Amino acid sequence: MSAASCVIPIIKSPGDYQAFRISPQDTNRLAIVFDPQIANMSLTFCVEIFDEGGKTPPNRHQLAVEMFFVLKGEGTATCDGKLIPLRAGDSILVPPTGIHEICNTGAGRLYALCIMIPNEDFAELIRSGVPAELDEEDIAVLRRSPTHSFL
Repeated sequence: MSAASCVIPIIKSPGDYQAFRISPQDTNRLAIVFDPQIANMSLTFCVEIFDEGGKTPPNRHQLAVEMFFVLKGEGTATCDGKLIPLRAGDSILVPPTGIHEICNTGAGRLYALCIMIPNEDFAELIRSGVPAELDEEDIAVLRRSPTHSFL
């Protein structure tokens, strides 16, 4: 393999993630892991953290497919009026144009991986929001700390 064809991976840790609230009153934060600016491709990969009772506003994407994978917590996803319960280990794939929202219905925070392809200006929307911090609980979930209960 020649040096010209060598691919160098991009490696990040939770301490590298930048978190934002899209609007100051939002009850969820998005911690960007990879986006077009970092990955040089049209995708957004983030960890979405919902406070107790938190939710996204109903939204839709014209071209993008969005996938959520629940790391911790319980909630519901609504897509085009269909309500689906979610808990750790569950995933949902939202097709383009599906009007959807995610709600935290459990005790404690809800953590979900969120991947959107193509980006469809999602990363830019997130970055235009209000910077937010990741606290010790967030870092423990993201690092899969053995002292942190996932159930």
